[in-house]
Amino acid sequence: MLHFRLAVSVVALLIASLAAPAPVSAQDKEKICRDIENRPMTVGHWATYTWTGGQSDGSTMRFAVVGKEPQQGTTYYWYELILDNPKRGAAARVVMQMLVPGLGYRAGGVRAIITKSGNQPAMRMPEQMVRMMASGMGANVAAEIAQGCKEMDVVGWEEVTVPAGHFRALHLRHARDGIEAWVQPTLNFAMVKAAMKDGGTMVLTAQGTGAKSSITETPREMTGFPGAPPPR
Repeated sequence: MLHFRLAVSVVALLIASLAAPAPVSAQDKEKICRDIENRPMTVGHWATYTWTGGQSDGSTMRFAVVGKEPQQGTTYYWYELILDNPKRGAAARVVMQMLVPGLGYRAGGVRAIITKSGNQPAMRMPEQMVRMMASGMGANVAAEIAQGCKEMDVVGWEEVTVPAGHFRALHLRHARDGIEAWVQPTLNFAMVKAAMKDGGTMVLTAQGTGAKSSITETPREMTGFPGAPPPR
């Protein structure tokens, strides 16, 4: 759960920007924030990030869209997040996959969740647990992004160099939380760099296409939860 909360807090910083490289007005920022819910998901897109400093020093995160499938006439996407810290060994690697209709999914829009921790078998959560976790997330990821965008102050467009390259990015600052973010609209997941309130810094290290699911085994049905199927 700690890894999941960390993932959500970081995803909430992935703010897409459609503004031109000119001073950003209040109206421009509102448009940037509104566009989050309609941002399309494309199978195969991925991006990796690395932390230095803070509580997550040495950790990496990978976002990817690894598949899609129809659900009641709607196309749903498998959205994968991987958290890892090589310093802590294989047990620290956590994979979470969520089947969602898009980045702007509502709390009840999550159709399935599969998790895998370290070398443990991949587990598929029962529907009741999926509903409970989805409702416990509060606002959906896109809404959290949009809300964070609305609460952040615009510093301006800046030149930023990270391991993935050199970008012209929009610098945003959250005065209350002490979080800063640099975003670029042409990137798969928008984020170039983020400075966390614990002193850590997260930077884009690579991005691309062709992502596949990191879970190659057939997930087992999770048991031991009220409403879950009995062990087979």
